[in-house]
Amino acid sequence: MQPLCLSQSFTRTLVSAAVVSTFAFAAVNASADLSSRYVDNDGDMVADAPTDESQWVDPATLVFAYTPVEDPAVYAGVWSDFLDHLSEATGKRVQFFPVQSNAAQLEALRAGRLHVAGFNTGSTPVAVNCGGFRPFTMMAAEDGSFGYEMEIITYPGSGIESVADLGGRQLAFTAETSNSGFRAPSALLLSEYELKADEDYETAFSGSHDNSVLGVVNKDYEAAAIANSVATRMIARGVVNEGDYDIIYTSETFPTTAYGLANNLNPELAEKIQDAFFSYDWEGTALEAEFANSGEAQFIPITYQKNWAVIRTIADANGVTYDCD
Repeated sequence: MQPLCLSQSFTRTLVSAAVVSTFAFAAVNASADLSSRYVDNDGDMVADAPTDESQWVDPATLVFAYTPVEDPAVYAGVWSDFLDHLSEATGKRVQFFPVQSNAAQLEALRAGRLHVAGFNTGSTPVAVNCGGFRPFTMMAAEDGSFGYEMEIITYPGSGIESVADLGGRQLAFTAETSNSGFRAPSALLLSEYELKADEDYETAFSGSHDNSVLGVVNKDYEAAAIANSVATRMIARGVVNEGDYDIIYTSETFPTTAYGLANNLNPELAEKIQDAFFSYDWEGTALEAEFANSGEAQFIPITYQKNWAVIRTIADANGVTYDCD
């Protein structure tokens, strides 16, 4: 298999410790397109299921992965009841895959080792275009509202009181595939404040939103761009406390983690998986206990074409394209 290449044309140079060997970055200018490995005959911007039944996959064990967090073992417990429900609904054994990075999750999907997953907001377009990911749901509140905001945070007493104060200081991103952890804040800093990475401010890459929050609280980073839903759950778990950091910027609301499946699963199995998400009873579960902290209480239907339009716009503003072949 050829390595996955996520190409970006930036007006500045970004040096990242988070780039994994399977990702290469090059300067090109084009819109993000579906890999030639897939077809999209219905025009919904995601890979169609193969028409040749011999290409359908019907594994004895379904592998599920949730977007990388600071301690995957915590989320193995959070998802355990749901995965039991998924197993009962599909008749399959279900295994939780504790991924350590966005790149590992994406490559597992491309390699056929991952069948059901939750990809973070910024990684979803990569998974769709390069991995054949078919997102169909995300978490929402009881009233159907959903989403999170990108925040730029700093520790109390840092001397950073506004975004403009980041000039000459350090800002931690999470990973290049992250919307709130990289694309949205880097576009904001350049377009609205004329701050160029590694020219006007120093960059660091933490690998995850959790690491960025902890890095700011522990003063390893002067500031960081994060998804506030992650920070809210960390506060609820007692990992950090309110007042441990200051918020200097809050964005518009973005869609949250997209849940979906590999495009080549047997269609009958795919339908059972989707039904399992929508029939799941959250009440009294570890999933409810964890995600109620960020106001989420159900799975709602989504489409990549509609719900990820704003994310694609941000990617276009950053000159992102996907060279997957």
